[in-house]
Amino acid sequence: MSWSFKEVSRFIAGTVGLPGERQFFLQVRSGAVLICASLEKEQVSTFAQRLDLLTKQIQKQDLTKRVTKKIIDDEPLEQPIENDFAIGTISIAWSEDTEKICIELFNRGNFSTEEEEDEGAEAVFYINLAQAQAFVQRSMSIINAGRLPCPFCSLPIDPQGHLCPRANGYRR
Repeated sequence: MSWSFKEVSRFIAGTVGLPGERQFFLQVRSGAVLICASLEKEQVSTFAQRLDLLTKQIQKQDLTKRVTKKIIDDEPLEQPIENDFAIGTISIAWSEDTEKICIELFNRGNFSTEEEEDEGAEAVFYINLAQAQAFVQRSMSIINAGRLPCPFCSLPIDPQGHLCPRANGYRR
């Protein structure tokens, strides 16, 4: 199944679970249709960074595309959270025709042979610059809400501490 939306009313990343055991989801709402796709923490982080870079480049090249109305979406993920597919690849592009950012989400997919591949994207949708900036802001706060990194090795510290490789395995 695949989806295609020209207008999106909600576009967010969110988590389910405790730090260290969180699952990350991307939700896209257009009218009565809600897509919920799973992805990795690193994908959310990289996606938000690339989206932030793209919005800044667009605004730098054309001063008329400044965002005047900020969007803040602090609401939780919509229930029920049903994973429609697992995101493998994400494509981001600026569409001059619609003056919106086109996002394509591709299924991670399990291929049995090299010749057998999925045709096209699982979801294609367009967001405006304000929605992109709101997504970046929310995503970065979600990423930073996880476990703190160890100051020595940068690995996440569990509530019980962790075996730091730089400290020869001593708990900190």
